[in-house]
Order: sequence, then C-alpha cells, then structure tokens
Amino acid sequence: MKNIQYNEIVNTVKRLCIDCCYDLPADVLDALKAAATKETNPRAIRILNQIIENAAIAKKDMIPLCQDTGLTVVFIEQGAETLIQSPAGKTITDAINEGVALAATEGLLRKSIVADPLNDRPNTNTNAPAVIHHSPVPGDKLNITVMTKGGGCENKSQFKMFNPTEDKDTIIEWIVEVAKQAGANACPPFVIGVGIGGNFEKCCLLSKRALLGKTGRKNPDEYYANMESQLLEKINALGIGPQGLGGDTTALAVQIETAPCHIASLPVAVNIECHSHRHKSATL
Repeated sequence: MKNIQYNEIVNTVKRLCIDCCYDLPADVLDALKAAATKETNPRAIRILNQIIENAAIAKKDMIPLCQDTGLTVVFIEQGAETLIQSPAGKTITDAINEGVALAATEGLLRKSIVADPLNDRPNTNTNAPAVIHHSPVPGDKLNITVMTKGGGCENKSQFKMFNPTEDKDTIIEWIVEVAKQAGANACPPFVIGVGIGGNFEKCCLLSKRALLGKTGRKNPDEYYANMESQLLEKINALGIGPQGLGGDTTALAVQIETAPCHIASLPVAVNIECHSHRHKSATL
C-alpha cells in the first residue's frame, strides 16, 4: 500500500490551479497556431495571433491568461493500492479545497465562487469549493487533473434528452445549433466536449471529460471520429470566428465521449470551452 500525505495533495492542487491560469497547455497553443496558419480572414488571423501573444505574456510574467480564473473542476483517479494520510476529520476533499484556496491567494486568482446560488449570492472569498469527480482505479497512483472553467463558456453549455429513434444527423444539427447560440459570448474559438449516452448526470460528465483529452485527438471509434470531423467542419462553417468577429475558426476541436444508456433514452450534452482551455495534470 502506497501512502500519500495530505499536504502533498494540497500543494499539488495549488500548483496545478496556478499553472492552469498562467500557462496555456501546449496542445491548445499548437491548435491555435495551426488555426492561424489555415485561417483566411485577416481579422481572424490578427485575433488568433493576439491570443497566442497573450499566452506568451501570461507565461512569462506569471499573470492569468484571463481575468475569469474559473470554477475549479478536479478529476481524481485514486489507485486501489493508495492510502491518503490525513489529519483527523479531514478527507481528500478538504485537501483539494485547501489547495484551491491557497492558489487563489498566492496566485492572485479572481475569487468567483458564491456560497449560495440564489439567496444573496455571498462570495466564499476562497474560490472554493471545487467540483470534484473521484474515481477508484487499479494501481498505486493518485492522478489529479485540474480544469479551471470560465463562467462565460460554461453558461453556454446545454443538455438534451432525445428520443432513441433520432438519427445522427439530428444530433449533429442540434450540437451545431448549440455552438451557434454560444456565439461571441463564449469567447471562441471553442473546444467542444460532447457526451452521448449514460443518463442525465452521466452524460454531462462525459461532455466535461471529453475536454480533458489532447486537443484535436480523435475518438478511437471510427464512427464517432467521423462525427467529430463532421461537427468541426459544420461549426467552423458558421463563420462566427475568433471572438465572434468572423472567420474560419469558430472551433479548434470537437471531442466526443460515449457511454451505454437505457433503451428508452438518448441523452446528449455539449460542454463549451473557450479558447483559454486551461487544464493540467499530475501523478503522485
């Protein structure tokens, strides 16, 4: 059994949160650079290059890529042969939230979380709590992935329960419409996560998980890989473009995750991510 200390988790989450907000992942940066070389609209090329320059400045000067430093979403994969050594009364959830709070203070990250969603909406002043997804896996590793998800793009995400008789073209049409409705408000070019299957809550989680793969990766199932390509082509044909000012690059990638579902159901979720697609991982 491998022992992992509570403070290791606190410090790792803190580091990942700060790194997320200062350092755009290489896969996202590569996708932006590739888009800039293929773009035909001069205004869009200029905006893509400004986004790339912004990422370079943020990394060099250690300042946030975006003023909205996001709600922290944490995916934990805990090996069956790991044991968390925690102080009395503390859990891995406490460690994660302590890391998030420390990151907000030490990293000078905007504190965007309200304690109550409707009644007065008081700020927690810590940027915690995080949204945590904890899964047991084989082995003796603890894998931590942090995504700092901005409010503007998250607000444009949608879920729909289709009749199981609907065909692929209907699903594609709806996903494209979701991207169209997101428009400039979600800060394109997007990375779009799509969940298909599961049930009400599982489907939305699939769409979030779809964003974690390397940007532009293809689904291993050829059927869904082709669907990703069709969606990306149709979404880019909308002409919304970077920051909604026109162009060929409305999305950098569309990534699909699927799961088995009930015979009477066909749930589909779309999780919109902005061009500042911030995600980092570590293994303890």
